[in-house]
Amino acid sequence: MARLTRSTVAEGTEELARSDSAFADLVARAGPWSLRPPNPEGPYAALVRSIAFQQLAGAAATTIHGRFRALIDGPLSPEGVLALPDEALAGAGLSGSKRAAIRDLSEKIIDGSVRLDRLGRMSDEAIVEMLVSVRGIGVWTAQMVLMFQLRRPDVWPTGDLAVRAGYGLMHGWPDPPTARELEPLGDAYRPWRSVAAHYCWEAVHLSRSAGLVTP
Repeated sequence: MARLTRSTVAEGTEELARSDSAFADLVARAGPWSLRPPNPEGPYAALVRSIAFQQLAGAAATTIHGRFRALIDGPLSPEGVLALPDEALAGAGLSGSKRAAIRDLSEKIIDGSVRLDRLGRMSDEAIVEMLVSVRGIGVWTAQMVLMFQLRRPDVWPTGDLAVRAGYGLMHGWPDPPTARELEPLGDAYRPWRSVAAHYCWEAVHLSRSAGLVTP
């Protein structure tokens, strides 16, 4: 199954720039996409981190996640997390809803409802369907795992406000498209919609730097 690598990102960026002049202009301003490394501990750790970071500013989320991770010596595992008392998770700063979500994820992995060991052989749609069965994991979180952990090249997160805003900025729209409007517009970017989504984010970052949109 195709994955995002330095070479495939370059290939996808070049193809999209050839097909869309607005995209080409943005790439020229933003520069190449430097992929961040996937979580070295694997998809379980990536999902737990995503849950810990939900609805928090970066610094606070990093602190809470760091405290949580320090509770377990060695590799992060569902069994290790479930062995922790709830008081320890609360003491790390995890809210009740986040503790419940992390426990639900861990329990579903142990009982086989969620098979992270099969992700490499599953379609994007099947992965999203499986992950959203976990409490606290929605479509957006599942799509971020697809893009940044599994490096899938054709993810189109239309529910992401910044992707919608970036698409509108890139194409000179007075208002961002809705998620429903954006869905078919992504067809022009297949099979590189993950690359297109990245540059939609870049469009927002560049506009913020220029003071054109509110952070």
